Amino acid sequence: MSQQSEHEEIIKKILSTGIRVGTEVKTKFMIPYITQSSPDGLYLFDLDITLDRIETAARFIKKFDIKKVIAYSGRAYATTPIEKFCELTGAKKMLGRFMPGTLTNPLLPYYSEPHLIIISDPQVDAQAVTEATNAGIPVIGIANTDNVTSKLDLVIPANNRGRKALATVYWLLAREILQDSETMKYEIEDFETKTVEVEEEL
Repeated sequence: MSQQSEHEEIIKKILSTGIRVGTEVKTKFMIPYITQSSPDGLYLFDLDITLDRIETAARFIKKFDIKKVIAYSGRAYATTPIEKFCELTGAKKMLGRFMPGTLTNPLLPYYSEPHLIIISDPQVDAQAVTEATNAGIPVIGIANTDNVTSKLDLVIPANNRGRKALATVYWLLAREILQDSETMKYEIEDFETKTVEVEEEL
């Protein structure tokens, strides 16, 4: 497959995940990334800008010792994407509730001193963003059309609510980081948090 057709194939795959579908609300921070609204009133991101920002984020991340990079989210759908991203890149995962003082109180047993933090939603992950800002740690954040991004150092404009969309962002980010050294062994589907429908069939 030629590079051109491979690129087109990936774009087609990415578009089907809803990565550029936002909400019915747009903040002033997100206006530069929005291209139009859909017939049902949802704002849509400019996919070229999203992909460009993912490339920029990957270059930024590669400037740091990856073991000193934390990928965090309190959003359930970000669990598998972050786990796979960290498994592939060597970054440190942090999931669930963000314990106050994690980045600011050296006396706590769970205190951490990352050089960079990646978050999946500025609203859900607000505590982490605030502490990182106070500690002088740069923050990369995936932001939807309705997010406030004033405390983020680098914004990745994308749908951060959907399972497939979040999987796609972290898959693309890992792919960009690894392109010089390793081959991606996972597809977007592998990054997706599965919904539990049937625990066990008896």
